[in-house]
Amino acid sequence: MRCRLVLGLAALLVMPALVLARPAVDVAAYARADSFEQVKISPDGRHIAATVPLDNGESTALVVMDRDNRITGRFSLGRHRHVAQFHWVNNERLLIAGSEKLGRQDRPQLTGELYAMSADGSGSRFLVGQRMLGEGAGTRIQPRKVEQVAAFLVDDLPGDERNVIISVWPFHGDPYTRADRLDVYTGRRVTVARAPVRNAEFVTDNNGEVRFAVGAGPDLNSQLYYRDAGSSDWRLVHEQSGTGVVRHPVGFSADNATAYLRTEMASGPDAIIAMDVATGETREVLRDPAFDPHAILYRSGSREPAGVLYQGERPRTAFFDETSGEGRLYRSLEAAFPDPVVITSRTTDGRIALVHTWSDRNPGDYYLFEDEAKRASLLLSTRVWFDPQRMAERRSFSLQARDGTPLHGFLTLPNGAGTSGLPMVVMPHGGPFGIQDTWGFDDDAQMLAEAGYAVLQVNFRGSGGYGRAFEDAGARQWGRAMQDDVTDATRWAIGEGIADPGRICIAGGSYGGYAALMGAVREPDLYRCAVGYIGIYDLPTMHTRGDVRSIGSGETFLREWVGEGQMLADASPTRLAEQIKVPVFLAAGGQDERAPIAHSHMMERALRTAGVPVETLYYPTEGHGFYREAHRREYYTRLLAFLARSLGGALAAATDTTDDIAATP
Repeated sequence: MRCRLVLGLAALLVMPALVLARPAVDVAAYARADSFEQVKISPDGRHIAATVPLDNGESTALVVMDRDNRITGRFSLGRHRHVAQFHWVNNERLLIAGSEKLGRQDRPQLTGELYAMSADGSGSRFLVGQRMLGEGAGTRIQPRKVEQVAAFLVDDLPGDERNVIISVWPFHGDPYTRADRLDVYTGRRVTVARAPVRNAEFVTDNNGEVRFAVGAGPDLNSQLYYRDAGSSDWRLVHEQSGTGVVRHPVGFSADNATAYLRTEMASGPDAIIAMDVATGETREVLRDPAFDPHAILYRSGSREPAGVLYQGERPRTAFFDETSGEGRLYRSLEAAFPDPVVITSRTTDGRIALVHTWSDRNPGDYYLFEDEAKRASLLLSTRVWFDPQRMAERRSFSLQARDGTPLHGFLTLPNGAGTSGLPMVVMPHGGPFGIQDTWGFDDDAQMLAEAGYAVLQVNFRGSGGYGRAFEDAGARQWGRAMQDDVTDATRWAIGEGIADPGRICIAGGSYGGYAALMGAVREPDLYRCAVGYIGIYDLPTMHTRGDVRSIGSGETFLREWVGEGQMLADASPTRLAEQIKVPVFLAAGGQDERAPIAHSHMMERALRTAGVPVETLYYPTEGHGFYREAHRREYYTRLLAFLARSLGGALAAATDTTDDIAATP
């Protein structure tokens, strides 16, 4: 106790100097929504389409511009609704997918509603989805099917000017899906395939014919079915229960004789394999020794896979054939740009490509690249208010956990502070399963670095990106081995001299909020404070409240991946609050369906009963992450003030945060 008191007094003595050493942080810059998100060029190169956040990210519109930056068309769905995806079906027509997000940290939840609009803004039409109404009484002929279903794009059929292939999902738990051909002008649909397995996704060949269906029922046993061209008969070609791994088709070769599949392996990262569809023989095409494929790169104007993007220590690309047109183009672009590049779209003639580039210090820029002239011109910047030269560096690191498991992560370092003896914030990611922290611009890490903190993010076991076995190793390890990995990474940073052992806090959102509170439970002398944002804190409650449990496969997931019975109580911070010895800050939204605010209320009561200092920030109208800019500014302002009291970093610059705040000191 005496040692702890001395350390606490020492921290208080140095705190004012540390606060004064750095200017106040403009948290408004980090709370603002991007200027643009997805950007794609039309097949003829005459128009650019982009999704544009409105009302500081509370909704998203689609804007179409000509090459002189004149707006020719606009499409929006209203507040709290978003244009999540869009695709050029031909030179003039766009297919649009809508989504809704109840909170900033929610993954975009596609509503299954599809719309279409022409580039000049005309012909806007609702094609399919749950809000579809009939054409009126008095007629039995309905141009569009009126069904309570969700629909998602499967294939935009590059050779077809009117139609696309969509998957159709009835609104009930674990449904059997079907594939329809959809006319993007009239909304008429014709069924072309029915799935032989529940929750199936479809994959087409280069003729637009449905050839694969992959899905799983409530038991989460993935099954892969295949059918020959021209046939309606499915046959099972792979099953998870027999191998322990999942295979997912990603496309066909140009002649449709070879299918490419992303396949999990018994150990190590996923591979891309080629399967001869006539014989069933397979061969490995691409596999990184450490990292999973992050995204598939397709040949221009087709659904033929050409390579993959890896998200490892730094993004990189690899191609099936490095001498292919795509391989040569990417290598040319990578030589011209200092940072990673991805082609978002390309004209049909291949003369113009729209290129996205980004870095750890740059949120992202879009360039028009003219292939013949080998010339790139800046088109749009995601956030012009950030100067990459002034942002913090993000470094990769690796270590071995206490049981020998290799771990990877990222360390963001404050500018001008050196690399040793730094106050540090440990920030476990949300999810947790299948999610990973990657190299790139991270709002929270950059803001904390500007305040003077090193930020450590480790991809603990259970994270995505490192193979099935690594992800499986996190099953039923909430508060156990997954938590040990976070602790081991923290101790690694101390051992390397990066972190000051007397000035470390742990903070996270969603699962990361859980890990932050469990870190304070299990390591009472390692962390000086803990922050839980939209977190889960009472594991038994996951089986009674929240959206995960709403379908049969969700219940299976909770049992197999989180746990059941006494093991849940033993790993719940709400039931271990008396072991927490440091101040806690909790923030949550009253409309959160993923991590209901009841978790935060229970955690707060338990902390107060245990005599632990606790601050809270609750917004009744927010969901899984704060949407409104004023709310995000207030959260960041309160977060920096809370951290400063324990670690001595900078505070937020003065800003108006009087909007709709419900806070408890």
